[in-house]
Order: sequence, then structure tokens, then C-alpha cells
Amino acid sequence: MDLENMAKREEIKTIKEENSEQENGKKGKHNGKKLSGRAKFWIIILLLFVITLPGFLLGLTVRTYEIKDERIRGSLRIALVTDLHSCKYGEGQKKLLSAIEKQHPDVILLGGDFFDDKLSDVRAEEFLAGISGKYPCYYVTGNHECWANKEKFGTQMNILKKYGVIRLAGDSVLLQTGSGTVRLCGADDPDILFVRSVDTERVNYEAEGFKPFQDAATELAEFAKEISDDEFTILLSHRPEMIDAYEKAGFDLVLAGHAHGGQIRIPWLVNGLYAPNQGLFPKYAGGRYEKNDMTMIVSRGLAKESTKFPRFCNPPELVIIDLAGEDN
Repeated sequence: MDLENMAKREEIKTIKEENSEQENGKKGKHNGKKLSGRAKFWIIILLLFVITLPGFLLGLTVRTYEIKDERIRGSLRIALVTDLHSCKYGEGQKKLLSAIEKQHPDVILLGGDFFDDKLSDVRAEEFLAGISGKYPCYYVTGNHECWANKEKFGTQMNILKKYGVIRLAGDSVLLQTGSGTVRLCGADDPDILFVRSVDTERVNYEAEGFKPFQDAATELAEFAKEISDDEFTILLSHRPEMIDAYEKAGFDLVLAGHAHGGQIRIPWLVNGLYAPNQGLFPKYAGGRYEKNDMTMIVSRGLAKESTKFPRFCNPPELVIIDLAGEDN
């Protein structure tokens, strides 16, 4: 009897131990699956960081466009630099200067907001010193140069003169294309009225009776009257939202900036989130646009530290435009 009782007790003990191990195993599995709310939050933050970080780590991009027209005899390579806002591209602007040198342009066009109304002009001047004597260079005003007071604006224009940069303001020049020429026209930004004013500070348009965009369109129409249909004409102008006025004036190619690429992009879905004077989801954030017989190329610009919000999936860009005849 004693042996039988002992055997039963051992069997009961074994069963209890097995049940205890199973319960502990279940608890272990349950505890392994459960995460605290704080842990979940930080995991989500980490995943978002890993996913979005590449969108902010964007270096300088070179984007090339090709324009062909039977009126172009020969070829011309244009480097379009817009919206630098005196931002830094390496020591002495070497990154930007090196990118330009590798493209071997025939001419450099500065499409407005090259300077800034608040930042120092030092970086902009470093860039001009780096290209001085190497390429012919033409410039048009942007809104931020015009937003400076008259003294700062005058200083910026003198810096351009110092390095041989030609400002176009309602006038034009002929550019050699080898065996022919194309006409380059330049238009002031509509906000030029700020520095044309007798005041040294920004003026109120309504109080002064100014109509900046209407006045700018009128000026475009005036100097466009001198354009011949027999020659290929380029307009260098800061604002892409004035596309209707450009097309009406009869230009063949318009080169613009101002929109900063919409600042935030979602590739293949949203070309740009917001652009000044265009608002949310701007139509002309950056790229190539066709309107009847006119082509407009909008640079995403080079602004970095001057902007209120960082670029996302929207790298700063140097734009190269290759002009050639139909047979080239």
C-alpha cells in the first residue's frame, strides 16, 4: 500500500509540474507579445524617421532640357541659376561652381532671387567671383532683391557690375549660337515697384495706386513688339505664374524660378506642395511646361537655409538647357 500511495503522489506531482510549466509558457508568450503604449510610439517614430530621412538628405542636382527649333543655327548651352538667395554651397561656393564647370555652358543666366533681402550678399558675391571672366552672364531681378530697401538693392546691383554681369530690365541682347543668334530678353520682377518708389522702405501698392502684375504684363507687351518671328526668342523672368502674359507676348522659350519646386514633393504623386503666388499644389512648381507654341522651363532653385521649411524630396537644382537646330 505504501508503495502504491507513493506512486500516486509522484504521478500527481508530475502532473502539477507539467501544468505549471504550460501556464508559465503561456504567460511568457503573452508577455512577449504585449508592448506598452510608449514603446509603440517610439517604434512608430523610429520607422517614420528611417522612411523620411532620405527625403531631407538631398544634394545638388543637375537637370538638363533640350530645345530644338529650325530657327536655331548651331547650338547653345545655357546654365540657369535661380533662387540662390545667397545660400552656401561649400567653401567659396565650390560645389556649385564645380557643377557648372563640369557642364561647360556657353552662358550663365541668373533668374532672380540670386541675392536675398535679409541674408548677407557674401555667398552671392563669392559665386560671381568664381565665374567672373569665364562665361558671359545675364541677370534679372526677383522679388527678394526688390524687397530690400533701396540702399541694399543698390549695393547688390553694384556687385553685379563689379563682376561684369549684365542686368536685363525690359531689354534684350543677341546670343551667338555658332552660325547664328538667338535673342535673350529680360524682365524685371513685378515687385521692382518697391525700389522704384521714392521711399526707402516697402510701399503699399494700394496706397500708391500700383498694379504690379498688370504693369509688368504691359511692359512685357511693349518690348515684345520689337521681336521678329524670324528669330528664336528667350525670356528670362523670375515668375512662372505669369505664363499667360509670356505666351501672349509671343516668346518661344521662358526660363523662370521663384516656386522653389513647391518646397515639399511626393514623387509621382505631388509635384509641389506650396509655392509663393500660386498657393497649394502649384501648377508650375518645377519642370517643363508647354503652352501653345511656347515652352516654359521652371527651375526648382537653389535656396536652402533661407527658406522657412526644409526641402523634402525636392533637391536644389542647377538647370542646363541645350538649344539646337532641328537637324542637330
